[in-house]
Amino acid sequence: MARPRKHDGVVYRRKGTQFWWMRYWDRAGQRREEPTRTTDWKEAQKKLRERLQARDDNVLEIVHKGEHTTVQEWADLFLENYSQPPLRSKKTYESHQRAVMHLNRAFGDRKLTDLSADIIEGYLRARLKARVRRKTRTGVIEKGIVKPSTVHQEFRVLRRMLNVAVRKKLLPSNPCWGVEFPVAVKGLFRPHYVSWSEQQRIEAKAPVYLKSAIRIITETGLRVYKELTPMKKEHVDLRNAVVWIPDSKTTNGVAEVPLTELAVEAFKDQMQIAGTGMYVFPSEGNPLGHQVTFKTAWAATLRRANVPYFRIYDLRSTYATRLSAGGVADEWVTQLLRQGDAKVFKKYSQMKLQMKREALQKLNRSANEAGVLGQAG
Repeated sequence: MARPRKHDGVVYRRKGTQFWWMRYWDRAGQRREEPTRTTDWKEAQKKLRERLQARDDNVLEIVHKGEHTTVQEWADLFLENYSQPPLRSKKTYESHQRAVMHLNRAFGDRKLTDLSADIIEGYLRARLKARVRRKTRTGVIEKGIVKPSTVHQEFRVLRRMLNVAVRKKLLPSNPCWGVEFPVAVKGLFRPHYVSWSEQQRIEAKAPVYLKSAIRIITETGLRVYKELTPMKKEHVDLRNAVVWIPDSKTTNGVAEVPLTELAVEAFKDQMQIAGTGMYVFPSEGNPLGHQVTFKTAWAATLRRANVPYFRIYDLRSTYATRLSAGGVADEWVTQLLRQGDAKVFKKYSQMKLQMKREALQKLNRSANEAGVLGQAG
């Protein structure tokens, strides 16, 4: 009869090496010995605990696989399985490809487990000093310094890649969590809240079709280019004040969307100018197609309205913020936005803060002062 073991695993020194080693038994009762790749005893103990936890969770082989997977191998799997349509839009997939190209140049041959916060911060600092390189017929030319927003996008893609690796148990934790972006990126991914007065100024300077689009998005939260521009007339039910979204960015986006009275009027106005075609927003250049972009008209309208430029997509964020500010519970706002979870509210916190600042401007510091002065006299 085998003698019972006192410990599940131990950390020990091996002759001829400066690293600590660990010895433990897997679920089949077989003894395993592995280097911890650290000279720190506490760090070695931590790695042993992670091994024992992986064994107990029955993911030990997956963890071992992660230690032999390179960043480039995982990046290829990420692009193929977690970035392509229909999981992500085509534009998102293309931006991921561009970011991965730069990440592979820096980390491609490294093992996933070799990445650290210091290594990633070093990469970010180097990229912020690099110049944009463009291939031409005469060769490669260098242009200006890479924009911080471009580097930040690469960091976001890396962070998402490693988050998926953590969920798949290929990594114990994401090293990006300990990374601080080296520079401040002004205005990055902060939605602009459109006040009602500002919206009216913009609508007054907008073409009729763009005015309808602005009103519809702020009243329904529809995604601009995935849901609104390709919408067909047969999917609009004005009698019951609802529209059907057959295709969206996410599975939750495929649903019926209720319409407010203002949204119904905006759809009526747009249907009158849309003509006899099948689309609510027909293309001017292609009688059989739909409107592809509002970018040129949107930028020109903001200039005429003397409003600083912001993305037309921020009108969807405005819809969510107005619902939340009106007292609608977060769970219901999430359902009205047709989002999978409530994480979307993180990017609306800045907008709600702006609304609070606007409210503070109405603070009356002389309230009831006249009455107090009269009593004193």
